[in-house]
This record gives sequence, C-alpha cells and structure tokens, in this order.
Amino acid sequence: MQSSNKKIAIIIGAGPAGLTAAYELLKKTNIKPIIFELDSQVGGLSKTVNYKGNRIDIGGHRFFSKNKEVNLWWHKFLSDDVFLKRSRLSRIFFLRNFFDYPISLSLQTLFNLGFIRLIKIGFSYIKVRLFPIKNEKTLEDFFINRFGTQLYKTFFKDYTKKVWGVPCEQIDASWGAQRIKGISITKALVHAFKSIFKKTNKGVETSLIGKFLYPKFGPGQMWETVAKEIENIGGQIYLQHEVIGIDVKNNKLTVVKVLDKKNNKILEFNADYVFSSMPVKDLVNTLQTNIPVTVKNISDGLIYRDFITVGLLLKELKIKNKTKIKTLNDIIPDNWIYIQERDVKVGRIQIFNNWSPYMVKDINNVWIGLEYFCQEGDNLWTKPDKEFTKMAIDELYQMGFIEKDYVLDSTIIRMPKAYPAYFGTYKQFNVVRNFLDKFENLYLIGRNGMHRYNNMDHSMLTSMQAVQNIINDVKDKNNIWAVNAEKEYHEEKR
Repeated sequence: MQSSNKKIAIIIGAGPAGLTAAYELLKKTNIKPIIFELDSQVGGLSKTVNYKGNRIDIGGHRFFSKNKEVNLWWHKFLSDDVFLKRSRLSRIFFLRNFFDYPISLSLQTLFNLGFIRLIKIGFSYIKVRLFPIKNEKTLEDFFINRFGTQLYKTFFKDYTKKVWGVPCEQIDASWGAQRIKGISITKALVHAFKSIFKKTNKGVETSLIGKFLYPKFGPGQMWETVAKEIENIGGQIYLQHEVIGIDVKNNKLTVVKVLDKKNNKILEFNADYVFSSMPVKDLVNTLQTNIPVTVKNISDGLIYRDFITVGLLLKELKIKNKTKIKTLNDIIPDNWIYIQERDVKVGRIQIFNNWSPYMVKDINNVWIGLEYFCQEGDNLWTKPDKEFTKMAIDELYQMGFIEKDYVLDSTIIRMPKAYPAYFGTYKQFNVVRNFLDKFENLYLIGRNGMHRYNNMDHSMLTSMQAVQNIINDVKDKNNIWAVNAEKEYHEEKR
C-alpha cells in the first residue's frame, strides 16, 4: 500500500485529458498525480505509433483551438520550429470521383453529381427550408434539416452507417450538434464566398478550418514531451497498469487497485482524488460499492465504436494530383480522404506525408493509413492481420488508388473504444452521470471518461476545469460537463 503525507490524485489514463490534469495539479496545487495507463505508451487516441521509422497518427489530430489557454499550453511544450503550419485539405471519394469536404457547390461538384441528381438535391433542400423538422430527435433529422433529404441520402446516410454500424435514425441528434454544429449548405456557400477575400480561421466552423498546427513527428510528440515533464517535476506514470478495483467509503473513492500487467502483480494506492478518463462502463465495473441496478444496466448498455488502422508503405499512388496545390512527389494533397463508396469497407484514408514529411522515414515513399470502423469482437476486429492487410490492398486497388505491386510494407493497429457512441443506452446517460458525480473526489474527464465525442482541446479543458474546481473548492461539477456542450461550439465565433 502506497502512503505519503502529500495528497495524492490517482489519474486513470495517460491521454490528453489525464496528462493535462497531472501537469495542472503539479503546477497549481500541492497534490501529487500518479497516472495509470493500460497501453504501453502515452497519448491515448492522440498517440503516434512508430513503425520502422514511419509514424502513424491514430485518427488525425489537428492542433487548433480558439481557447487561448489551450494554445498557450501547447506552445509551452513545443516550440514554433517543431509545430508545422499545415493547410487542411480533406475530400470525399464517391462515385470514383473527389468531392469537396464539406460539400460545396463548385463546378467540379456539379459535374460529378450530374444534372438529374442536382435537381433532386435542390428541390429537397428548398422543401426542408420551407418545412423543417421541428423536433430533431435523430441524427437523420439533424442532417435532413441542414442538407435536405436527397443530399442526406447521397452523402451522409450510408457513410454514417459505415462509421457507426447503425443507421442515422438510431443515433441521437446530439451527436450532430456536438460534431458538426453550424454546418449547412447556406454556411458552406457563405464560407466559400468569404474565403475568396479572407485567409484566416477566425469565426470559422470546425469542419471548415483551412489552417492548423501539427507537430513534426505527430501528436504523440506533444504528449510524450508532456509526460517527460510531468515525471521531471514530481509526477509518476505507470504504463501497462490496469485499474481493476476502487474502494468507496463515505461517498469518496479511497483506494485504487491496479494490476501491473508486466509483472502480474496487484498494487494498491491511496487516493485523495481520482480523475478518470477510462470508459465509463469500465469505471462503474471497478467500483467496490452498491451500484443501483438501473445505473449498472445503463452503464453496461453504453456502446463504443472501435477502430483499426492499416498502415501501408507504397512506392507511389496510381491516383494522381490534379489540383493546383503543389506537393512533394506530386502526390494527392489530402490530409485524409473520406471513402463513401459502398463497395468497400474502408471508411477513411490518411496520407501521412501531407500531415508532416517527418512522419515518413523515406520521403520518396508514400505512407498512408486505411481506417476501418468496427465493433470489438466482430468479423473485422477478429480478422487475422494477413487477411486484413490483403483486404485493404484489394480495396485500394479496386478504387484505382494503387497497383498491388506498389506495396512495400504494412502494419495493423487496433484501437478499442475509440469513439463513444450516441446510441444504445446513451439517452439515459444522465442517470449514470448523476450517480458518479455524487462521489465528491471523483472527476470524469476526456472523451471516454465522459462518454462524449470531445476534440483534443475539449478533453484538455475538462481537466483544467476539474483542477480549478479543486483549487476553488467547488463541489458542483456542472462546469466540467459544460465544456463542449454550450450553445456555441468552442471552435465557433462567439
């Protein structure tokens, strides 16, 4: 049993939320943070995996925030010469053509869609502007209100099912409000017009941001730097340590039991505070206390979407750059490409060369990541690596991106619980939240810790707010939940 005269904060998870909480505690309080991370490296979903000198960003992480404190925080750890200024280009690949993302009414879009489909899209959009769905309950309602039925069916319906595994009518409308709030045909047109005259991110919707910062060696460079600093100034980080039990007494979490997976030993640590970024359903299952049946059932019913990245090292891409944007080796300039084709399972492709040339060991090669959305235990998740890689190569060839003999090397990374889902028992999540918020010294932070689709900066802000609550002796945790839940999104103009 660990003991100390200094107050101890146990932090579960070494992703952006957990590491931010630890650093803030060390700099602003006399509380010692001890972090337990199940993975073998820090960073969580924002880690960077190094495969033979080629680096993989799990999901693609833009360093952009309109929050001044977050921006100052990032620049405290990485200098301007480490941060690369990047131009964002993401496109949709559909009908074997590239479309702007978000969808714009450019000449190329009009040509790709064809006259008949355009007429249908136009009339359905006019109809929904005149007769909108008044009470948005589902993600389908959300999309139709902003794009019309025809555009929704063309670009959103099938792709959303590919990503989430369920149709839009089974997903809560709050997902749309969280992730693509403020985007519509009207705003896309206004943005396109303004961009002719103005080259700035100020007041731009999240999905329309054209510039961002990116560390030379990927987002993991940030979090590895933060982790080293935490250890240098007195914090502790234990990798491959799994929290398996938490004792509860007098409405407080008191002792955290941890499995050291490297040595197969169970350790116990006293806790004055607990910050949890572990999945909510896992946290509930660790609590050694009487849990109401309703809370347990709702917690067990929370669903997550899992994620597999196939890294492929290529001689070149068959599909050529036809844009005015100049790139090294003249490869297509996209950061990532949304694959909306119905005949393949891949959901998105990242081109790591375009995020940063330092992500690729040999800049003459093309280093890409094919991203697949799945459910832990399903056919995709359990498919053997060799079969999965063959499927990924076959799909790239089928879409015309490569010749099969272009492939030089490959690797596969599985990321469980990457995305908290807004279906299952999510509509009743407040019951679980209220139960957990009653524990005075427990703070839920980050994406999985709050079962909320937070961006990296939002995850950091939840930790900053939690630490500030401890400093100010604020018991009410509503201000933590208010991060990324206001009427205006953090990356929108106020």
